[in-house]
Amino acid sequence: MPHGYCFGWDSGLVWLHVISDGIISLSYFVIPAMLAYLIAHRRASGNRRVLILFAAFIAACGLTHLVNIVTIWTPIYPLQGLLKAVTALISFGTVLFLAPKVPALVALPSLEELLCINQRLSDLSQFNQKIINSAHDGIVVYDKEGRFLIWNPFMEAISGVPKERCLGKHALEVFPSLRQTPVIAGLTRALQGEVVQNAAFPWSVPETGKSGWAISVQAPIFQDNGQLIGVIETVTDITEQRQAEEDEVFKAIFQQAAVGVAIIETATDRVINLNRRCSDILGLAREQISTNLDITYPDDRQKERENMERLLAGETSSFTMEKRYVRPDGALVWVSFTVSLMGGASGNSYFHIAVIDDITERKQAEEAMRLASLVYENSSEAMTVTDADGIIVSINAAFTEVTGYTPEEAVGQSTKILSSGHQDRAFYQSMWHAISTTGRWQGEIWNRRKNGEIYAEWLTINTIYNNDGSVHRRVGLFSDITDKKASEELIWKQANFDHLTDLPNRRMFHDRLQQELKKARRAGLSMALMLLDLDRFKDVNDVLGHSMGDQLLRVAAQRLSGCVREADTVARLGGDEFTVILGELDEPGEVERIAQHILRVLAEPFQLGQEVAHVSASIGITLYPDDAAEIDTLLKNADQAMYAAKSQGGNRYGYFTPAMQEAAQTRLRLIADLRGALAADQFWVAYQPIVELATGAVYKAEALIRWQHPVRGLVSPAQFIPVAEETGMIVAIGDWIFREAARQVKRWRAMHHPAFQVSVNKSPAQFLSDDADHPEWFEYLQALGLPGESMVVEITEGLLLDGDAVIKGKLLALRGTGMQVSIDDFGTGYSSLSYLKKFDIDYLKIDQSFVRNLAPNSSDMALCEAIIVMAHKLGMKVIAEGVETEAQRDLLAAAGCDYGQGYLFAKPVEAEAFEQWLLGRAGGATAS
Repeated sequence: MPHGYCFGWDSGLVWLHVISDGIISLSYFVIPAMLAYLIAHRRASGNRRVLILFAAFIAACGLTHLVNIVTIWTPIYPLQGLLKAVTALISFGTVLFLAPKVPALVALPSLEELLCINQRLSDLSQFNQKIINSAHDGIVVYDKEGRFLIWNPFMEAISGVPKERCLGKHALEVFPSLRQTPVIAGLTRALQGEVVQNAAFPWSVPETGKSGWAISVQAPIFQDNGQLIGVIETVTDITEQRQAEEDEVFKAIFQQAAVGVAIIETATDRVINLNRRCSDILGLAREQISTNLDITYPDDRQKERENMERLLAGETSSFTMEKRYVRPDGALVWVSFTVSLMGGASGNSYFHIAVIDDITERKQAEEAMRLASLVYENSSEAMTVTDADGIIVSINAAFTEVTGYTPEEAVGQSTKILSSGHQDRAFYQSMWHAISTTGRWQGEIWNRRKNGEIYAEWLTINTIYNNDGSVHRRVGLFSDITDKKASEELIWKQANFDHLTDLPNRRMFHDRLQQELKKARRAGLSMALMLLDLDRFKDVNDVLGHSMGDQLLRVAAQRLSGCVREADTVARLGGDEFTVILGELDEPGEVERIAQHILRVLAEPFQLGQEVAHVSASIGITLYPDDAAEIDTLLKNADQAMYAAKSQGGNRYGYFTPAMQEAAQTRLRLIADLRGALAADQFWVAYQPIVELATGAVYKAEALIRWQHPVRGLVSPAQFIPVAEETGMIVAIGDWIFREAARQVKRWRAMHHPAFQVSVNKSPAQFLSDDADHPEWFEYLQALGLPGESMVVEITEGLLLDGDAVIKGKLLALRGTGMQVSIDDFGTGYSSLSYLKKFDIDYLKIDQSFVRNLAPNSSDMALCEAIIVMAHKLGMKVIAEGVETEAQRDLLAAAGCDYGQGYLFAKPVEAEAFEQWLLGRAGGATAS
């Protein structure tokens, strides 16, 4: 029952109080629930705290009214008082919190103003939407989860995706193909608050088939409080710009491509365009080309036509062939020709593109490789290819021919199967050092054949490297030089040794002498050089023949070699001239002992078959360093010493002295003067008459040369003729004498006797140097109108004794011109009557040594009579030289001698004096 002040209430009043408080409490409780719902759905509200305090205040008020109902029946006044206190506190706090906000709330617009603002915002929103929709760039807005909020029409147009498919969905949900593009990466960065500029990137939408290039800027969107609420992205389509750039790049690539590219009209085969490389390959500009096939080598055209038919029929998407083009200069250029239709393999394609690569060098290399392979297989040079370890990989046929090893036996084996053991370890170390450092080696090596035979080879090794520098292969090229070495050894021996005696020749002698001089200089020792000439060797050659002379030289060489020490050198310089090099002399007496020994052994008889010959030696000796220190000087000294020994009768040796040098210098000055004498007109011809002994008639004369030196005076022929012969000047001098004599013959034939003859001497040296048929002399006689018999050529019997066929031929050719031949100084040498039968000799001249002591019943008389009888029997006339007394003339005339010549009749005089002498012999001038 009610208590307190409610105790006296009637029941109607009590229930009125209960119902009213209940409704009030319920209302109070509904308001906080509504505020809680508002707070829950307006999380961004800035008045959350105000609403919470207000809700708490209303709830407290509702709870107070609920407690009032309870206190009607139950006295809970303390609780009621506590609730009121709490409600008071909450209401006071709310008043304090709301008080600062009252001015702002007062400033809030009215409803009309709010409606106006809302309209303006709506208009602004529509304007912004129109801007977004009409923008020529793409505009995309994402929420903070990356879902699309805005997708403007430009984006719909370029992507083909409507906004209905995008809005509210994540970018990757709509466009999974963007996962690897800068868009997604940039979006992630933008959602983190970064402004991202994406450079040009390609994009594609497989579902719609759209693709292109774009650039974009992604920027974060913040609220006023700095909270990120999304991202806006602007997208610029650069597809056309990119295409234009790509077109320019393509053009640049097209023109600058390393291979030739041509665009050809399919229907006509006309070349529409070509790049610079293609023009360089063909040697033609586009304007100079009509069709592709026109400049194709004719043999390759049909194959290209067949390939094009297959391509146009769709049997293949492209084809590649090798063919040749003909350049304007006619040269052929090989190309790799790859063709594909533009737009795909279709018969409806209007153009096709040809990629043309110049393969001329490759074809040439292939041809070279083919030829190299042929050379490898067919080369006469043996070839072997090994790996880096020296294991044989390949051999050619020549290898088998040289070594005897077949490919089956050699391949896989080490090259050591050829080792002969002739080379030592040092040799191989040097070889492999060269190969490892330079990659090649070349030289001579001795190897062993399969049959065990040792042979010499000339080997060249070259290395082929891999790209990393390691050894790939080694190629050995070699030839068997065993025979060549034998030939070289023979050639070397022939070049350095005398073929007749096997002694060192002049060349080897010089080398040995140079080596001995070097040793002597280093050791400070003496040495000697001997120059040796055989006395009377020419007589052996003349009488017994050259074969016997050669045999004598061989025996003499053996005897000489036995006279010297093992370290000494005996050499043959030529003819019968030898040298001896005596090195490392301990005492001068050694030279004399050896020289004496040589003289003794060479003076001993030489048994030459059935014949016995006797010779001796003249030896010239010079000493190093006493006489000279140079080779040329030593040789000159030895020659002068030898010449002095020979001039003293031979069979002796002599040392070089300074006086010999002086004599040699005098001789050199004589040679120098002689060289200019002919040009200086210092020579003149003396004529000595040849008298017919039976009648005293004179219609023959001998021409004798004289030299009137401007300083020396009249130089004896005995002095300068040998020098002229040695130096070869005798040829020019002899020609001059012949011409002078021929002119005089013409004159004297006209004034004195029509058959007048002049004899001229022709020395062996002059005879050997002349042409075989003596054309110049004979032509000169013809030019003067003279017959050949107007001249007589006097030669020595030694010339006839020479067995040389060339001498015989020249002598017969001389007789063929009509000129007559006279044998001068007959009987002074080792005469052989056999040669008189072989040649048509006209005159024999008895040497004055037989005439000088001529007396009745003397041996000289007997010899002269024998010569005269023999000559007449052989159809020859005889001329006696050196007739100085009437007794000699009478004895010769009585013996039947045809002609005489000597001081009894006249001395040799100049042409003018000779003419006067002829005129003085009135009887002789008209004799016949």
